[in-house]
Amino acid sequence: MTSERLIKFNEAILEATGQVMEADQRVSLMGLGVTDPMGIFGTTKGLPGKYPTRVIETPTAENGVMGIAIGSALVGSRPIITHQRVEFALLAIEQITNQAAKWHYMTGGLMSMPIVIRLIIGRGWGQGPQHSQSLDSWFAHIPGLKVIAPSTAFDAKGMLIAAVRDNNPVVMLEHRWLHNTIGDVPAEPYEVEIGKAKVARQGKDVTIVSYSYMLTEAMVAANSLAEHGIEAEVIDIRSHRPLDTETIMKSVNKTGRLITVDNGWIHYGIGAEIVSTVVSKNFNALKVAPIRLGIEDVPIPSTRALANAVYPGQKAIISAVAK
Repeated sequence: MTSERLIKFNEAILEATGQVMEADQRVSLMGLGVTDPMGIFGTTKGLPGKYPTRVIETPTAENGVMGIAIGSALVGSRPIITHQRVEFALLAIEQITNQAAKWHYMTGGLMSMPIVIRLIIGRGWGQGPQHSQSLDSWFAHIPGLKVIAPSTAFDAKGMLIAAVRDNNPVVMLEHRWLHNTIGDVPAEPYEVEIGKAKVARQGKDVTIVSYSYMLTEAMVAANSLAEHGIEAEVIDIRSHRPLDTETIMKSVNKTGRLITVDNGWIHYGIGAEIVSTVVSKNFNALKVAPIRLGIEDVPIPSTRALANAVYPGQKAIISAVAK
């Protein structure tokens, strides 16, 4: 699919939401701030006027609101629930892990849970320890949930549409620093397959696996490395669960070197899962030990200077390749 229409990441989410709501009367949108003039980083702007009965402003009662969304999904609705910070969803973690993720299994497949849970992740400017985390692996750890993390405007639109049409609960992680990035996005509705990674850049010397905002840093690093004769292959996993290990293994089999770059903490993260999978499936493909990059093992600082010290970036990636 080709296009020459450049729009922002947040505009792609807004467009996808409007298109699925127009196409399917069962789709609703709910959350704290969905009717605010700013529209959750611009992703819900204008929708309350178009769909006044299906865009629902909610109180600060995340656990109860998640229960309402789950109940509506069980009786035929297809709700999209938004949390302006991933931390707010922690107040509803029981509903997400014990209810949304389990109903299909507990009913022997008789009942479905078509719900999309949008979570804003990542660093900001001064949000600090309680409002700038990623927590990706928390949700990816739970069977019954699908977890996606688009890194481009094209994928944001296509994966959100696919998530709304999916009969399983889907957690969509959106890094706040991506909302104003620009990409090529077709105007018509389309789907990007959940569980399928993308080779964002072809290479032969080292495999760099990342997702969401850190893919941006990986691509910049890869382009810099190319100026010095090192061709890195960059894999955008796009989906944490299901994880496309086949695409990752194919690349590692070619390069023999693996670096993972997490948006969250290094320990117990998605990078650890990827490294473990590669080592257990084909240890002999590796020429050297894999390297994991991610946030330093501390709560997120509030100041820019300290935040820059704990987050990995293109320099850390280049240094890892050099090693």
